[in-house]
Amino acid sequence: MKSPILRAVPRAVALSLLLPAAISPVFAQATNTATTALQPVIVVGTREAQPLKDSAADVVLIDADSLRDSGADSVEDVLRRYAGLQITRAGGPGQSSGYLLRGAGTSSTVVMIDGVRVGSATLGQAAFEAMSLGDIDHIEVLRGPASGLYGADAVGGVIQIFTKKGQGPLNITANVAVGDYRSREGNIGISGAQGGFDYAASLGRETSRGVSAVRPNDQYGNYNPDDDGFRRTVATARLGFTPVQGHRIGISATQSKLNNQYDSSEYLAPDYLPDNTPDFRNHLKTRQISADYRGVVNTLWTTSLQVARNTDDSRSGGTELARFKTDRDQFTWQNALQLAPGQQLVLGYERVGETVQADGYGDVPKRTNNGYFAGYTGGFGPASLEASLRSDDNSAYGTHTTGGLGVSYALSSTLKLRALAGTSFRAPTFNDLYYPYYGVRTIKPEQGRSVELGLNWQSGSSQASATVYRNKVRNLIGYDPDSTGTTCPDGYGGCANNTSRALLKGVSLLGGHRFGDLSLHATVDFLDARDSLSGARLARRAAHQESVSADYSPGVWSVGATLTDVGARPDTTEPLGGYALLDLRASWRFLPQWRLETKLLNAADRDVQPVRDYQGLGRQFWVGLRYDMKGF
Repeated sequence: MKSPILRAVPRAVALSLLLPAAISPVFAQATNTATTALQPVIVVGTREAQPLKDSAADVVLIDADSLRDSGADSVEDVLRRYAGLQITRAGGPGQSSGYLLRGAGTSSTVVMIDGVRVGSATLGQAAFEAMSLGDIDHIEVLRGPASGLYGADAVGGVIQIFTKKGQGPLNITANVAVGDYRSREGNIGISGAQGGFDYAASLGRETSRGVSAVRPNDQYGNYNPDDDGFRRTVATARLGFTPVQGHRIGISATQSKLNNQYDSSEYLAPDYLPDNTPDFRNHLKTRQISADYRGVVNTLWTTSLQVARNTDDSRSGGTELARFKTDRDQFTWQNALQLAPGQQLVLGYERVGETVQADGYGDVPKRTNNGYFAGYTGGFGPASLEASLRSDDNSAYGTHTTGGLGVSYALSSTLKLRALAGTSFRAPTFNDLYYPYYGVRTIKPEQGRSVELGLNWQSGSSQASATVYRNKVRNLIGYDPDSTGTTCPDGYGGCANNTSRALLKGVSLLGGHRFGDLSLHATVDFLDARDSLSGARLARRAAHQESVSADYSPGVWSVGATLTDVGARPDTTEPLGGYALLDLRASWRFLPQWRLETKLLNAADRDVQPVRDYQGLGRQFWVGLRYDMKGF
């Protein structure tokens, strides 16, 4: 019997022929402006600026116009539409979210904001539910292992989020919107540059009444018919000073406060019976603060320094709150050396220290990681080479060396062949190591080996790409139910353990095309993610996911639609059916700086079960007003 991936190939080929659509949404935007000669630039692929078209890696760039015009309701939704991430969310917007990149678990993808690694060190994941689209300038997603440059956890890839940076004259932007479920949002921002200084700041607020996060008759009896809404406030600020050309000193800060309701049960003395009636809430505060310097020492050497702290502080529960607070201190020194025209060597050192304050943990040691990395990029006529090598020495789990090698070859002026191979690893989280009656201090990091082959095509206003990948992961960290003291410590009812191996393989298609005022783009992903020992599909991974968008913009008004289709997924004891969501949007620019916007999310009012026993929102209508001092 053919595997799902082999059965998917004919469908993938057909879709790629029917939709010569977008490797990157930025392309469709750029071809409609006066800056078409400017090639999109990324940094995530090599840690230094690089034209997107030259990358040997599978990289998606989501630009500012795409973020503004997508009509998406969250950062997670944008990443699903444009980068093919699969999303697992415990309810509607504002609820806790997981994310699966190329089938790798949530803890197996690195998330960064302005170069700072973010997320909870206890859970091992970033809180997308605490982020706002209004503060983001653009997002870069490297799909595929990248531990050779970024160290631990880059098994699925790397997501780099960049906040807005000041340039040019003073600009003021603002937007307000109201929607069903008593949803409200507003954001205001300023940016600009003058006299050697550049500045940008924004403040946003979002609220929604929501719906009950848990569905009736759930398996654990957590359902409570009250609505589970959220409140979120996000503020960002960036300030830079360029005393002389080629040298910039900057500071930046981002803070988010999230208060979201959820359904659960607690078991209190004296009878310890389940009680689902309290108002369960999660109070989450995240903060990133950094200072950085970048200087062009001479024509051959550019150096960068960054010192940063990321804090993730959560208090959650019903009548009793549990607190989990992690601090991550990061120091990075990076040097780019131009060996010759088209030949670059990147050398760097990165130190990360993590500390935890958590109820019930007791005395948890601080862990530190020292990473040394090198990356090379070189062009040789129609061929190019990318290589990386990194050594990480961690106080909790030892030393690991990883690397990657990528080559690309221009078969013609429009067609490029790519091939990459690399190793990666995921570090155990603090929960895996230290959580009471679950963590095991001797647990080993996961280790992965990956290969991929890709083909990129670009001609005029059309782009398309196809990537086939295969990633073998061993020492998979998971839950071991042993209660006999055989594989788990005595007295444990189960524990974290290296229990399995996984094989993640798939096909990814991206594309876009513009016909005059009509633009199309699509992402199509087929995934076969399995436990290598049992052959069972890994939980919550859909075998396929597609997102197709069309936008028509003849002038001062525009209309658009996005159809997202998610396949069936295994989830605990029973499978979840697939679902499709249709989102509609329209806008009218009635003055150069003013635009009226509407959107209809889940237009068909589909019943969505993102994970077992949880539910998303039904049909939701929004209307809003947007202002941009510079015009659109």
